[in-house]
Amino acid sequence: MPEPTILRSTKGPVGTLTINRPQALNALDIDTLLALERELTALEADASVRVIVFTGAGDKAFIAGGDIADLNSRQGLAHYLEFAEIVHRVFRRIELCDKPTLCAISGWALGGGTELLLATDIRIAADHARLGLPEITLGLFPGAGGSQRLIRQVSPCKAKELMFIGDRITAAEALQLGLINRVVEKERLLEETMALAERIAEKSPLVLKLLKRTLANGADMPLPAALAHEQAMIGLVLDTRDAHEGCAAFLEKRQPTFEGR
Repeated sequence: MPEPTILRSTKGPVGTLTINRPQALNALDIDTLLALERELTALEADASVRVIVFTGAGDKAFIAGGDIADLNSRQGLAHYLEFAEIVHRVFRRIELCDKPTLCAISGWALGGGTELLLATDIRIAADHARLGLPEITLGLFPGAGGSQRLIRQVSPCKAKELMFIGDRITAAEALQLGLINRVVEKERLLEETMALAERIAEKSPLVLKLLKRTLANGADMPLPAALAHEQAMIGLVLDTRDAHEGCAAFLEKRQPTFEGR
């Protein structure tokens, strides 16, 4: 029986989803995307999981992109209604996930690989990682959210350069652009990512959920509306037990115990 294309595991409060197609450099196809969606749903529903990590099997690729042969077989309307519909839905689910998401990037993260990491909250890359949106070299452009997320996360001129030319960039260059948070040695990638995930998992899961919603909703609002939204959301936070536990722990000089209430 073949191994599943998505491996789901948990370690304490951290859940991990591993794209498991190393023979195809973890390229994304419809079956893999649907499996990713199912396993993400399972981790979202698991109350013991506070943080979710995405990674790829092996050290050659996080995700080398989409399946080019499959893509070449498609016509516009079928692609729009099938693969594009699914990949946009899954990546949006990742982006709006109420639990913090981290990405551990080893090797190639091209096309759909870069587009997936753009939908996560925090990204850690191994020093040998290479990122890029090379679709233009195939007569295409990023169509899994990359054209819209990239230009919102780095300067427009750099985003256009990456998409117009299609060059691969190093992890160090991605760090300089602000595409990733940290670069670590390949051998320490998962260790460093899990350590950061565990630090985040110590915080209140309910407050992190409300913070993520505040950030996501506010990003689509004019500043005055976003500030009003923040004002309302921090009011909700002050109705949580965790907010008062955190303040009490500070005053009592002890570590807080956040329960998500």
